Order: sequence, then C-alpha cells, then structure tokens
Amino acid sequence: MATIAKIVLATGNAHKVEEMTSLLQSLSDKFQIVGADAVGGMPEVEENADNFEGNALIKAQALHSITTGQMWVLADDSGLEVDVLAGAPGIYSARFAGSGSSDKDNLDKLLKVLEKIPDGKRSARFVCALSLMEPGGKSYQFRGECHGRILMEAQGNSGFGYDPVFCPDGYSQSIAVLGVSVKEQISHRARAIAALRAFLGDQ
Repeated sequence: MATIAKIVLATGNAHKVEEMTSLLQSLSDKFQIVGADAVGGMPEVEENADNFEGNALIKAQALHSITTGQMWVLADDSGLEVDVLAGAPGIYSARFAGSGSSDKDNLDKLLKVLEKIPDGKRSARFVCALSLMEPGGKSYQFRGECHGRILMEAQGNSGFGYDPVFCPDGYSQSIAVLGVSVKEQISHRARAIAALRAFLGDQ
C-alpha cells in the first residue's frame, strides 16, 4: 500500500485548519492534512509582500524550511477588498483595526468607515491566494474570489472574520447566516481549493 503524503498547512489559525481540512477531504486517499503544529508550529514571518500571492509564498517558504521528508506545504493568504475603499483592507484584513486586533475590532472598524456609504456602493470581494510547495521546493499558485457586498450591520454567528457583514452575490444574507454548507460551496477559499484539488488529483 502506498504511503500517504502529508500536506502541512502554514497557519496557526485553528479556524483555517478546520475549514481547509474539510475542503480537502476528497484528497484523503492521497494526502493527510495536518496543521503547522505537527512540525513544531508556524515560524514567525514578516508578511511584507504587496499582494496576497506574495504573502502566501512567504509563509509557504518559511514552513517548508522546517519540514522533513515527503511533506508538501500549503499556505493561504486571504482578505477582503472593498471597492469604495480602493481595495482596503486587502492584505491588512487581519489587522485592519491595528496590530493584535480581534475579528470584532476589524469588523467594527469596517462598519464605521462605511457607515455613510449607501447599500448600492458597498461592493466587495473576498480573495484567497494559495501557495502549494512540493517537498523539493517547487511552488504553485491558486486563486479564488467571492464577490458580494458589505451589509449595513453584522448578522449571524457562523464563520469568522468579516463573514457577518459580507453578503455574497445571489444571496440576501451574510455568510455567517448562510452557514458552513453554503460557504464551502461559494467562498473564495473553496474556489481556490477547488483549483488546487483539480491539480493534486492529477498527481
């Protein structure tokens, strides 16, 4: 029986590990998905690229440097881009309200900044960039986007981050109301991982 290779996720975010493990479930006959804790934890990195793809690659390279054997590494960099804010918070989504800010801090700041912007001008998108690195160090990039708008106020308790204020196109409720089953079909991360799954399915 062939040995199942490991894909190590370059994140210390438990929400992302849970979500990505679920999305990659169809590859379980080929790959075992583990978090960075399995190799001693995610190294400290300075995410100083000016786009999601660059930051994902920085994280993938950092984790790859401490893996051994036939381990693949998968890094994600994602965030929210609001059109009326010229793409902000973008790569700063996780620290929009400042270093060490919580999800609620960031969400509250976004609603405050947009409080005078009418519903018709609140278009936005979630973006996910994935960087997959082979054991030998070759890397591949995958991208997914989910378009929608920012609601006037938060709604729902499912999900994390900006989910309570983001309403995807074709829906009338936030992702936090729509729940996990819908999110796993339409989210930016789901779409990026669909491209990744297609690639790895051919390996």
